[in-house]
Amino acid sequence: MGGNDYHETEGERLGFITRVQSFSACHRLHSKSLSDEENRKIFGKCNNPNGHGHNYKVEVTVRGKIDRVTGMVMNLTDLKKHIEEAIMIPLDHKNLDEDVPYFADVVSTTENLAVYIWDSLVKLLPPGLLYEIKIYETEKNIVVYRGE
Repeated sequence: MGGNDYHETEGERLGFITRVQSFSACHRLHSKSLSDEENRKIFGKCNNPNGHGHNYKVEVTVRGKIDRVTGMVMNLTDLKKHIEEAIMIPLDHKNLDEDVPYFADVVSTTENLAVYIWDSLVKLLPPGLLYEIKIYETEKNIVVYRGE
């Protein structure tokens, strides 16, 4: 057997698991710190008073040691349950600005949405396991947040 055989390796192996989840929500990009004119200038059509919607796609990635007994970084069933609690229940088919208290005073950009999801998931997952939140707002607009 070569020295690279999994069972003979002294160091632990690190793995990444990504779960993809889609949800639909609407929002209006509008900052209470700016005038209506400034909001229109900065956010353009996304400042429409009636809002607009997105079919968001979120990739939640966890990173950790591959357990020698189970062969897993974490149980995907648990990750799915945490995603349901942190993303689907509070965000799916919601008006982000009106239905999610976090966005009462925070502009509901995709960057801030990634922070919200991170903060929600990090409370549910074992410490240090959450690695990255990647949100596809559209096919061409993608935001990545890693807790920094």
